[in-house]
Amino acid sequence: MPRCQGIVDTLLLGAVDAGAGPRRRPAQRTAASLQPAPVFSLRTMLNRISLRQMEYFVATAKHGSIAAASSQIHISAPSISAAIAHVETELDVQLFVRHPSKGLALTVLGQQVMSECEDLLERASRLYKIASVSSNTIQGTLRVGCFQSLTAMIAPEVIFGFSRAFEKVELHMVEGDQQLLIDKLHTLEIDVALSYDLRLGDEISFEALARLPPHVVVSELHPLSQQIAVTLEELARLPMVLLDLPLSRDYFMSLFAKFGLEPNIVARSRSEEVVRSMVANGIGYALFNVRPKSTQALDGKRLVRLRLVGEHRPMLLGLTTYKPMKPSRLTEVFMQRCRAYISDQYIPGMSEGSFFDPYVPPENK
Repeated sequence: MPRCQGIVDTLLLGAVDAGAGPRRRPAQRTAASLQPAPVFSLRTMLNRISLRQMEYFVATAKHGSIAAASSQIHISAPSISAAIAHVETELDVQLFVRHPSKGLALTVLGQQVMSECEDLLERASRLYKIASVSSNTIQGTLRVGCFQSLTAMIAPEVIFGFSRAFEKVELHMVEGDQQLLIDKLHTLEIDVALSYDLRLGDEISFEALARLPPHVVVSELHPLSQQIAVTLEELARLPMVLLDLPLSRDYFMSLFAKFGLEPNIVARSRSEEVVRSMVANGIGYALFNVRPKSTQALDGKRLVRLRLVGEHRPMLLGLTTYKPMKPSRLTEVFMQRCRAYISDQYIPGMSEGSFFDPYVPPENK
């Protein structure tokens, strides 16, 4: 039986050191006291008895003497004796009848306690096996969050491509806005998220993979469509269609506020495709950070991208995790894939970023 040292300190109800000696000597038992009157639960046993002490007791019961158990499990006889005395003291029972010539024999209550201990030790052994398999094999359940504007471009190649590469991985994806993904990291509903560096908080870890500068999208018939770049001052007086997602909207508004400007918002939507369709139909311009390869809206009308003149804070696309929770090996391997597939030079489903970055100085517009 595997030795389960110290596991109760982290997984169960409050361990006591295996070497802890008895606090009082068990009372001498009468014949009546050897009857199986009480019933012992695992919760009672785990209250102040460690798995290591149970292991020493079971080994002694199986081998019939403390000396034999000491030889088999390579633990000193005094330590085993102290562990057995501690169990007897805590449960207030006599576990063994001691025969000078025949060694130790379990009492009826001792047999019941041994059965409970064996069951618990077997369960602890299975915990170790689960952890061992998880550490050495890429399998299990992976829960990935993805910012909804990125999903159509990133998910097929990066996220679901991972589950195709590792067939034993069960993958669950959650789409949402920035606030939703952060909330789900806090509640441990997802293991990792591909999102932005927006209002993360102290308990969220963020690793930047790529920068996404803001740019302007207009219809092919828009007055600005023949320009290469445009200033925020020019945009402020024109109709704007806002991508109205929590935290994202604050980011877009902050671009104007930095220069004391306020955009003329005439329409808004939480859907990137709805915003693109409204722009393609001439309702207004929009600001985006993502840059899909397609320059058509869903209705087939063409869109034109323009540089945004000046220096503006880009969105950083990266990996977000919950700091208090150490990533599993499976999560780490997925994060390695993201690092390989997402960078400033390449993002699945997006056009090259060289057109948008570095920014165009105002005098070269």
